[in-house]
Amino acid sequence: MITLIATVLNEGDNIHNLMEGIATQTRFPDEVVIVDGGSSDNTVAIMDSYNTQLPLKIIIEAGCNISQGRNRAIAEATGDMIAVLDAGVRLENDWLEKITQPLLDDPNLNVVSGFFQADPSNTFEAAMGATVLPLVDEIQPESFLPSSRSIAFRKTAAQAIQGYPEWLDYCEDLIFDIRLQATNPPFAFAPDAIVHFRPRGSLKTYYKQYYLYARGDGKADLWRKRHAIRYITYLVALPLILLLGIFMHPLLWGLFLVGGAVYLRQPYRRLPTVIKRVPHPQTPVHWLYAILLVPIIRVVGDIAKMIGYPVGLRWRLQHNPPEWRIAR
Repeated sequence: MITLIATVLNEGDNIHNLMEGIATQTRFPDEVVIVDGGSSDNTVAIMDSYNTQLPLKIIIEAGCNISQGRNRAIAEATGDMIAVLDAGVRLENDWLEKITQPLLDDPNLNVVSGFFQADPSNTFEAAMGATVLPLVDEIQPESFLPSSRSIAFRKTAAQAIQGYPEWLDYCEDLIFDIRLQATNPPFAFAPDAIVHFRPRGSLKTYYKQYYLYARGDGKADLWRKRHAIRYITYLVALPLILLLGIFMHPLLWGLFLVGGAVYLRQPYRRLPTVIKRVPHPQTPVHWLYAILLVPIIRVVGDIAKMIGYPVGLRWRLQHNPPEWRIAR
């Protein structure tokens, strides 16, 4: 039996797309459990209208965070296989079929990683998607940590690790993945189990998103080396190259170009693929705009991470959260 779960909050503008996507799956869910975090708009009313089309159970859990909502949905699920998605996504019609088939085929398998693609509506969102999201050919299945907008697992596997970490408000699905990976290796990778979602539509909302992600990293003590490299690059390496160019020889500033080429190579490689998904034709002006946006997006994201990470570390020192790592 397959239970599909999601958490939602004030998704009235796009909840129709989610519900329609679930209702038109080639493999119909045996059960749909959605936890609403206390929406003040018409989210619940819209979901309720699908009661005749879906085996739907809506739970109101006002004030819950994402982890608490998902854990409540897992606890309420009667299915032994659980597929998870996020609000705001657009599903391929065969998503549920593709992401659960490996579990049906192999009783010893516990986790399946699906995939997610940027679904841009304009040039800015295409540049954003190319900058922050990998293409499927970049994924190494043995180390890929899936987003909880596209993952399936056995209920017993989630229960064995006590579900999602309820003390963490962001990056909770990374902790969930790492704990699952430590106890249930390997994950299967289903690259055709695809959900689509829109990248952030402004630098302001993008900054906030990555600030919160980095704050979550600090709270969970994730990716120390990755964050250290970022601080060293911006606070040590770049000023050093600038001073070398001033006091030794201006040609040394060419190191900026070399570093920039390495730093931006992957987003520019992705851009032709992602920009084709924009629904209206892209002129040379649109292309130039996207090309110029990519380095700006990278820098804004790095600044957001460098500011958010120490905020999370301070929270960690003040609150002493539980140890979440599991010895392999």
